[in-house]
Amino acid sequence: MPTGRVKWFDAERGFGFIAAEDGDEVFLHASALPAGTTVSPGAKVEFGVADGRRGKQALSVRVVQAPATVTSGTRRGPEDMAVVVEDLIRLLDGVSNQLHRGRYPDRSAGRKVATVLRRVADDLEG
Repeated sequence: MPTGRVKWFDAERGFGFIAAEDGDEVFLHASALPAGTTVSPGAKVEFGVADGRRGKQALSVRVVQAPATVTSGTRRGPEDMAVVVEDLIRLLDGVSNQLHRGRYPDRSAGRKVATVLRRVADDLEG
């Protein structure tokens, strides 16, 4: 199975490219990633390859190694995270109230909540 590094990936648009170890550039669509997964530039991945209409396309992508980040060195202190978690609880409480009224948050609000949840999860994971 070929390996490579994610060259770039736009989660909003749902695609990017992988720089394969053999020097080829391979198209990466979000549908090739495991459900609920996104990738960052520099992540090492394994993938299958198919010939698409415009060239090589990645299939069944698996993240082997996440890219090194500088955030782990700048992790928030527990006191700061307590405030962030409390704000998150208030945000989710508002979403819960909307759901109890039979309405989902609109798309942009839902996207913002999802982004905040991912960021808090990343901070907690460290």
